[in-house]
Amino acid sequence: MSQLLEGNLNFRKNTFPKYAKEFLRLVQEGQTPKALLIGCSDSRVIPDLVLNTKPGDLFIVRNVGNFVPPYSLSEDFHATASALEYGVSVLNVSEIIILGHTHCGACATLHSPEKVSNLPHLKKWLKLGEVAKTNAIATKKQGEELLRATERFSLITQLDNLLTYPEIKKRVENGSLHLHGWIFDIETGAIEFYDSELGKFLPLDSATE
Repeated sequence: MSQLLEGNLNFRKNTFPKYAKEFLRLVQEGQTPKALLIGCSDSRVIPDLVLNTKPGDLFIVRNVGNFVPPYSLSEDFHATASALEYGVSVLNVSEIIILGHTHCGACATLHSPEKVSNLPHLKKWLKLGEVAKTNAIATKKQGEELLRATERFSLITQLDNLLTYPEIKKRVENGSLHLHGWIFDIETGAIEFYDSELGKFLPLDSATE
């Protein structure tokens, strides 16, 4: 806790002054981010640090495994769905990025379900990764290669789930919204993106070529 308190003190003294005018503008004019990012709750993956973004650049949603539940009209508590609804229909973002990562605990746990047998909410949530698990196992890969495959198949599954949301599907089809699937490598800092036309992951640097 002392580290966090010291961190805030350092932020107020050294970092906040650099963005004071920008924060004031964001308060007066409201936020207008162009991108909505769905990231993992993993403490090692910090979107603003990884992408070097500023206040107001990203509307961020974080959850276990950067999962996207399929669209549902049930009257329940839908945290990720409500954030998608707000980002797309209120903020009118033009980009949605799912930022997955290597060494994902959620994807690893898919292959060791006994670890969450007594954690009902997490056990239920991880069902969103079952398709990815099945597809990864079908590749016959083992060990770390199986986990890397699971992470990539999971990202593809979540992109598919985004398209179950009527408003997202409509905007993608009319070209006003674009979906992106990225994998962040914790060990190197590099990012790969999913090229849906080629059906494979490529270095993000090549996306601008």
